[in-house]
Amino acid sequence: MLNPCGWRLSRRYAREWLGPGGSPGLQNQWRVALRAAVGSTPIHSRLPPFRNCSLPVTLMLPSETDLYTPLVARFFTIQDITNGDPQKNYLVRYRGALHTDSIAAYDQLTTLLQPLGLTPLFRTEKGQQVIYLVKSLPRPRPSNPWVNVIMLLLTIFSVTFVGAISSYTGSGDFLQQVQYALVHLWKGAPFAASLMAILLAHEFGHYLVGRWHKTHVTLPYFIPMPLPPFGTMGAVIQMKELPRNRRILLDIGLAGPLAGLAVAIPILLLGLSMSQVGPINPSPGEGFVLEGNSLLYLFLKYLSFGQLLPAPASYDGVAPLLYWLRYYLTATPLPVGGTDVFISPVAWAGWAGLLVTSLNLIPAGQLDGGHILYVLIGSRMRQVWPVVVLILGALGIFWMGWWLWALIILLFGRFYDEPLDQITLLNPGRKALALFGMLIFILVFIPVPLVEGMNAPAAPSLLAPLGLLLISFRLLRRRPTASPGQFPGAGDGR
Repeated sequence: MLNPCGWRLSRRYAREWLGPGGSPGLQNQWRVALRAAVGSTPIHSRLPPFRNCSLPVTLMLPSETDLYTPLVARFFTIQDITNGDPQKNYLVRYRGALHTDSIAAYDQLTTLLQPLGLTPLFRTEKGQQVIYLVKSLPRPRPSNPWVNVIMLLLTIFSVTFVGAISSYTGSGDFLQQVQYALVHLWKGAPFAASLMAILLAHEFGHYLVGRWHKTHVTLPYFIPMPLPPFGTMGAVIQMKELPRNRRILLDIGLAGPLAGLAVAIPILLLGLSMSQVGPINPSPGEGFVLEGNSLLYLFLKYLSFGQLLPAPASYDGVAPLLYWLRYYLTATPLPVGGTDVFISPVAWAGWAGLLVTSLNLIPAGQLDGGHILYVLIGSRMRQVWPVVVLILGALGIFWMGWWLWALIILLFGRFYDEPLDQITLLNPGRKALALFGMLIFILVFIPVPLVEGMNAPAAPSLLAPLGLLLISFRLLRRRPTASPGQFPGAGDGR
């Protein structure tokens, strides 16, 4: 149709686009984009006047690509542009190179695109920098903090209850132990205070660093379980949105293990000072359980008692170095007749803190160790994942709980959080910090968490369900924005 001054409008919404009132779908989004690109003057004031027109002119409305490109070009030297579609999971793809700092570019471009309901993805594909524009997902809704508070209180009671049960020295059945624990609940306080301090430090390490980076994370969800050995199945924090870049992912992922370990080591040393060394001489037919050893735990026991424990009665002609290497990896032979430290409840909580740290640092999936290794090697995590499964499967020969972990990681350990900005790499300081995190995993990893003699109580075997629940919450939780492969360029980060 023709308007009064001879301009030919090519789209049915031309009047709404040109008028100051505007159509919300066209004017509001397109005008925001063009204002950001050309300045703050209203768009309709920049159009040619309608009066005294002598020549018919065809007015073409800008395409979406024309609107987005000026925004991207502020930070990115564009070499080619590809329009996307729903099957490709993106609206526009730009290939080229950033001509400014990648962190600042991503933050500013995100701010410009947010009113349009778009999110930029920075990727590296075959050595070339790429920017995808995708539709933003709704902001996550805040969780109910009362759920976290109630679960925390229940966990405190559960851990205290189990600590009281462990102080029972009689020979009654389980019901008598429960009655004893309820009457003498205060006796579980040293164990509960020690273990909860470690868990709180670990989880709030994640939470506080996540909030500092303005990433939407929930308060920790503690999981009570009023059964030995710990009275809890740990705690989890849900990250409701993908981190912006690898540096943020590393900071959030490593903060928990570092904070938890910083509390666990002093508690363990204090607990060892309250413990005694004695002979391992169980009565005939009597079962016994020995806690497993990590390299760090062996060192702390040596620091406290001046010897490696549990010390065998004899090396039977085996070189001491070979003996300890075999015992560390397989927990064989059982050191019956030797000596070991009989740890206090506080030391038991400190040892549990080392175990929780080691389980979280397994380099797979969305565990803390998976985050740390991903920021170092990117998509090559796919090559590490089956190796982790094989190693855990082999260790299952000596502790069956590892078979459960191997199965879960086999099914879900290949999924990991991919940052929105994969162009930004680690700076030298954070790369050293990530390598330090992997070193901590080696030092705290316990190849055989529990060593059980004949007729040993079944309760410590609950460490296997502990692993199941911990990794299930982290690997099966609702993903914050998209699963791997949903966004373009998934798995291409280097």
